Amino acid sequence: MQNITENLRKTNITVSLHEKNNIYQAVINYKDDNNKRKQKWVSTGIKVARGNKRQALQKAEEYREQFVKSFNLQERIKTQNDEQERKYMLFREKLHIIDSHKFYDENILYFDYLKLWIEKVKNNLEPTTYTSHLQMINSRIKNYFTLNPIKLLELTPLHIQNFYDILLADGLKPTTVIRYHAIIRKSLDYAFKNDLIVNNPADKVKRPKKNIFVGSFYSKNELSTLFEKSKNDPLHLIILLTAFYGLRRSEVLGLKWSAIDFVNKTITIKHTVVEVKINGKNKILGKDRTKTKSSHRTLPLTDEIIIALENAKKQQKYYKRKFKKSYNTKYEEYVCLKPDGSLIKPDYVTRHFPLLLKNSGLRHIRFHDLRHSCASLLLSKNIPMKAIQEWLGHSDFSTTANIYAHLDINSKLLSAEAISSAFSIKN
Repeated sequence: MQNITENLRKTNITVSLHEKNNIYQAVINYKDDNNKRKQKWVSTGIKVARGNKRQALQKAEEYREQFVKSFNLQERIKTQNDEQERKYMLFREKLHIIDSHKFYDENILYFDYLKLWIEKVKNNLEPTTYTSHLQMINSRIKNYFTLNPIKLLELTPLHIQNFYDILLADGLKPTTVIRYHAIIRKSLDYAFKNDLIVNNPADKVKRPKKNIFVGSFYSKNELSTLFEKSKNDPLHLIILLTAFYGLRRSEVLGLKWSAIDFVNKTITIKHTVVEVKINGKNKILGKDRTKTKSSHRTLPLTDEIIIALENAKKQQKYYKRKFKKSYNTKYEEYVCLKPDGSLIKPDYVTRHFPLLLKNSGLRHIRFHDLRHSCASLLLSKNIPMKAIQEWLGHSDFSTTANIYAHLDINSKLLSAEAISSAFSIKN
């Protein structure tokens, strides 16, 4: 390796030009806090060739100037007492130190930053969460911040509040607006923690209050009719399992035969199946984990479900013989399958369920409302709310109480009887 040393400026921080792999390398020479000589190598990207040396020297000098700014910045930070000023100075200097990194462009628009952020944190998000965030970013957030091109450094609470007001005026529910708020707040929190902004403007915005959710549910008679009408439908077993155990869609589709213990008569909810869009294509993902730790639960098998599962097992063997080589053996470990052995997709459940209700002459409810129907029936049988929480796999008791308190008529009757008894007036 040929060493071509050039002192470009009389200073404690110098730069040398070296040749390595036929490319000019800028080597920055400096002393650390312990006065020890150190070197930092940076490729200029310029090939060693006649007439290129001068250009490489200019590039090396640029790197040296950037390093000087970085070095001086570190010294200033050590003596900086004002925390907010420290963060601002760090950000301003980084703009010049790492000008190739788009994050540190002082003119970057908030929406451009948002697109960089979602890809930066992609690996830390669940695939379904990433897909959902990306869809929201590329729809209403994009529309608003394209019409209102605001720089990241100039974004204010008022800008964010105006966006929420528009969403509400367009008819979106407060719960949906809260989801947009979560994305914006998290993105700005990332910028704040990485010293890109001096504070998080979303923290000063009052998020909308959640709208009170009242889920639809089927009565015992309606469920019995549904079970009867769906006997020859591909969703029959899925409907039974969901209504009996209050399962989420991802939980019932992710149920494996290994989770069924016919000896001890238990069913364990521990695997889920979700559908996400990756590079514009829908993809099925199986995960050996549930939504929360509390969602991982073991429940007793009822006699009706045992019979239904045994029939499903026999049916799968029958279809495997019938389809022969064309049978899909990839998903044999799963309980809920199509006749050809392929996995039933989440989207199919959502689309097919309302058609089944319509053709059966049943009142319209969402598929997820079978979960609410399960909770409603448990409450009608005087099952304590805490036991229902464990049955449904809610991580927090308040979640169960907030959703189903309006259905707990039995406890209200007891309260009415108690208050009536306390204030009874003799005739």
